[in-house]
Parts: sequence; structure tokens; C-alpha cells
Amino acid sequence: MNDVIDARNLIKRYQVGEDAVRALDGVNLRVAEGELAAITGPSGSGKSTLMHVIGCLDVPDEGEYYLAGENVAKLSSDRLANIRNRRIGFVFQTFNLLPRMTSLENVELPLMYAGLRHGVRERAVVALERVGLQNRMFHAPNQLSGGQRQRVAIARALVTDPALILADEPTGNLDTHIGEEIMQLLLELHAGGRTILIVTHEPDIAARCRRQIHIRDGRIVEPAGGG
Repeated sequence: MNDVIDARNLIKRYQVGEDAVRALDGVNLRVAEGELAAITGPSGSGKSTLMHVIGCLDVPDEGEYYLAGENVAKLSSDRLANIRNRRIGFVFQTFNLLPRMTSLENVELPLMYAGLRHGVRERAVVALERVGLQNRMFHAPNQLSGGQRQRVAIARALVTDPALILADEPTGNLDTHIGEEIMQLLLELHAGGRTILIVTHEPDIAARCRRQIHIRDGRIVEPAGGG
């Protein structure tokens, strides 16, 4: 089975006053195609920095990072933007939907950014049907519940058929019942073969994943066995 994520000795430094702090201190991480894994750790542990590197939102100072076989650790910002659009589907705690657009238009956006001109609407419709929102396609975000908005965000993440779905605290702004619905949807997507990495501080969400990756002081500790 191929690795979607293959990170080798990642180091990321930040300057804090006169001190250089290693937010990532030699991280090695492999996530195979089709895995469902959670990244957990206390505040300040480095999990947000690791998420940014994995999501191609930032680059490491040292080390190598292969995403679906391509070394992306030292790419330019333009190339990273292209990689993010084609190979990663993001699901954020705050949904990040454009308020003046309908659900359908929000889901179409990644395809438009990718330069597609044909089949865009059809693919967006299929993605929204996949998350059970076929009756909410023409609603604006302010006409949707929190759980429905997160479903739109998941449909938007799916629409480009990415190698990796990266979910950052996907249930953090939802009540327990709706959070469970979103987690069930992610589990269904995983069962269908999707590679999903969830960044969470919620132990019950992490426990639902096949593998937990704990980070502390910029290092991975107590690595749990793979899926």
C-alpha cells in the first residue's frame, strides 16, 4: 500500500524573542493510503505546525515531505497552492464557506480554481448528494445549521477527489449530537477508501480513529499502530 504522507525528520523553527524554538523537532510520520488517523497533543505541542506542513500551508526548515509520492517540502508558494487544490481536501472547524454563495457554488469553487470548465456543476452536485444535502444545494450558509455547513465543507473537500482529506477540529464548533453525525460521515468516507487525517483535542473523536498520533514538544510520542 502506498503512503499518502511520508514525512522525514521535519524541523520547523520559530523565533521567539532571542530564542529559536523548534515547533517541529525531527518529526517522522507515514500515513498509508486509506488510513484514518488522528493527530492529538496539548496546546503548544506542535500539532498545528505539523498540520500546516502536512497541508502544504507551510514548509519545513529541514527534512523532506512527500505527499502522494511528490516531494513538496521545498516547493514555491505557487506550486504549494496548486498541490493544495489538487491533492488535499480541507475541512475546518469554522467551515470557511463564502457567505454570499450557495452550497453548490461553494463546492464548485475548488474545481474553478483548478481551471476546470466542463462538468463542474455535475461534480459539485454529486459531492453534495454524497453528504446528504441534495435538498440544500441552493441555500446560503446562513440558511443552514452548523452540521449542514460542515457537510457542505466536506463536500467541497471531496469534490476534487484529493489524495488526502485533512480535517482540523471538524466537530469543534458543533454540539455533541451534530458532531457525532459529522464523525459518522467521516467514518463512512474512510470505509469507502478515503485517506483522512483528523487534528483534534477531543479524546472521544481521536478514539474513533484507527490510529492515534500523539505529538508533544514538537516530537511524535507513543505512536499507535497503523490501520
